[in-house]
Amino acid sequence: MENRIQMVGDQQTHIIPAEQRELDRLARLCGFADTDAFGDALLARFRCVERHYGALFEKIPLPPSSVPGLVFGDEADPETRAALEDLGFENPRAAIEAIKAWQAGRYPATRSAKARERLIEFLPHLLEAFSRTAQPDLALSTFDKVMANMPAGLPLFSLLAANPSLLRLVADIMGTAPRLAKIIGRRPRLLDAVLDPGFFGDTPTKAQLKEVVGGALALATHYEDALDRARIVGREQSFLIGVRVISGTISAGQAGEAYAALADTLIQALSDRVSDELTAQHGHLPNGMAAVLAMGKLGGEEMTAASDLDLITVYDYAGQDAKSDGERSLPGPQYYTRFTQRLIAALSAQTSEGALYEVDMRLRPSGSQGPVATKLSGFIDYQERSAWIWEHLALTRARVVSGPEAMREAIETSIRSVLTRPRDRTAVAGEVHEMRRKIAAEKGTEDIWDLKQVRGGIVDLEFIAQYLQLVNAAERPDVLDQNTEAGLTKLAEAGILDRADAELLIPAARLYQSLTQILRLCLEQGFDANDAPQALRELLARSADMPDFATLEATLKETLSGVHNAFNRLVA
Repeated sequence: MENRIQMVGDQQTHIIPAEQRELDRLARLCGFADTDAFGDALLARFRCVERHYGALFEKIPLPPSSVPGLVFGDEADPETRAALEDLGFENPRAAIEAIKAWQAGRYPATRSAKARERLIEFLPHLLEAFSRTAQPDLALSTFDKVMANMPAGLPLFSLLAANPSLLRLVADIMGTAPRLAKIIGRRPRLLDAVLDPGFFGDTPTKAQLKEVVGGALALATHYEDALDRARIVGREQSFLIGVRVISGTISAGQAGEAYAALADTLIQALSDRVSDELTAQHGHLPNGMAAVLAMGKLGGEEMTAASDLDLITVYDYAGQDAKSDGERSLPGPQYYTRFTQRLIAALSAQTSEGALYEVDMRLRPSGSQGPVATKLSGFIDYQERSAWIWEHLALTRARVVSGPEAMREAIETSIRSVLTRPRDRTAVAGEVHEMRRKIAAEKGTEDIWDLKQVRGGIVDLEFIAQYLQLVNAAERPDVLDQNTEAGLTKLAEAGILDRADAELLIPAARLYQSLTQILRLCLEQGFDANDAPQALRELLARSADMPDFATLEATLKETLSGVHNAFNRLVA
């Protein structure tokens, strides 16, 4: 029926028409002789689904809780206040007011009697889980904010009540990662995947991701449905990576690779869908093919939960003036411009399931002034003759993520040829220092937790790695690597970085990546060390393998100073 509703108006909607004429039309499309029979069948199906849905959330026996019976009436019960204080709540009055709001059904999530009943039943277990976090008041307050924005609460309450280990994990997220907590509130079904016994094992391999994403998209009944399903599976897999980081199952470096592998897989799958859709409308081009080149964090496999995608599309086809062979024929450049525009939309457009990624195409030849897609010959010519030094620095991060093997090899060969040409070391160093000066003038900061822009931070470290690779690759092409830490390691192995610099810069890359992963995962805004949740401070220290936050902060300051000095000394 959904397909028929959308076919009538040619739009993405799930609403049954209210006008009688449109309703009659829908009934006929669904194979019913009259609208009354259609309505009866539809109501019967709704009631059947409602019955099965309700059965999923029947009462599940709860284990005993160590939390005593609590009373949340109009007047604050002294024993309840004392019990909350014993649990570690520093502001029991605020906790009591929040719980009273839940019981009164002030939020949509607690408006149904069943939802309130289930919440009240497992409330002692919820409070006990919050009490085990570093800041119980913060965990409860975050949960309250999540509840305020949830459309329904019964599924989440039943899931948490039935799974004590999941409840503890969610409590940790509430006390540590407000950003992840909001995601749970919007889409609690994401937690289902955490219940899989294999969750705490290794992250999926690229082959497994391809199977998961391909399986999800294979169920799509039309193009827009495929985009929705890509968003659902992408969001689920991204959430699982984040929870693995929070739980300590994987390291920050592994998370960067996992986020990039997921993005690679989604780009490949959606490129195929876009290509099929384009072929159906405009036909094929003779020997036409397109590849997607990842730059920046995706290219270096250092993505975080909040990274956008820096992409370049490169295409090729036979002949100079070739056109596609469909009824609505397009010339080659227009054909691949359309392909690129649709791929950007497939990745970034807001559908009923939201967006997958923000997409940035500004690193393409000629930047925002150039065409969105570039022919292979034009890409090669631009990189060899017209590109600025900063574009060649960016090219050290380039990685082909989709496209036919022949196209991949041609692009990779051209990139390697450009990166391994002899360079004027002094000229390149001068350009790098000028770029760094401009960036500092526009975005410079003294905040040590603005890890990207602070002096001695990620920008300086990446410039060191890219500069040393670019000026040495002619004699030592083996130093090239898209990943910053791996590139620095290769530079050290080649003897270009001495031991002291390697022992500073390689751990710095690891430290910056670890901290960035946690901060992007847990927060939507900047990090204020003085106002940060204690659990988040502890998580940051733990991710950096430091005994406490004070040690981490001191180490970070020392590292920033060392990287800044190394930048001035090595980029010369």
